[in-house]
Amino acid sequence: MATIDLGDDPLDLDRQVCFALSVASRSVIGMYRPLLEPMGLTHPQYLVMLALWQSAPRTVHELSGVLRAEPATLSPMLKRLESIGYVTRTRGVPDERTLTVDLTDTGRKLRATAEQIPYRVVELLGMEVSELEHLHQVLGKVIAATDTAPERA
Repeated sequence: MATIDLGDDPLDLDRQVCFALSVASRSVIGMYRPLLEPMGLTHPQYLVMLALWQSAPRTVHELSGVLRAEPATLSPMLKRLESIGYVTRTRGVPDERTLTVDLTDTGRKLRATAEQIPYRVVELLGMEVSELEHLHQVLGKVIAATDTAPERA
């Protein structure tokens, strides 16, 4: 096994992956806020809508898996999306524990407006699409590594 060299100060804040990811995440999500505001969406609600635009209807359990979010976290978002007319929530028959979420016509039509958001984000970031694709690929590796990493106490 190769020796890991973390330099003179392994606790230097600017060298911490968690710090860079945290700042980048807050900053990028902040860029979305004014883009989503005209649609009445928060960033987490936008992620739900993206999942539904990709494939609808979906159960809350399916959405939970795709979005890597707890069903209890999704519940208030889904209620809000229903109240503003973007989705419907339907209890399963005969299993009422299953809750299916589908897009309304308004929710489906909103996709056309939302299609402009990724273009605007690329413009605002001032980065090449290839750079963002590479970043996405690297973040995918980070996510996969955290999915398979053994938990340590």
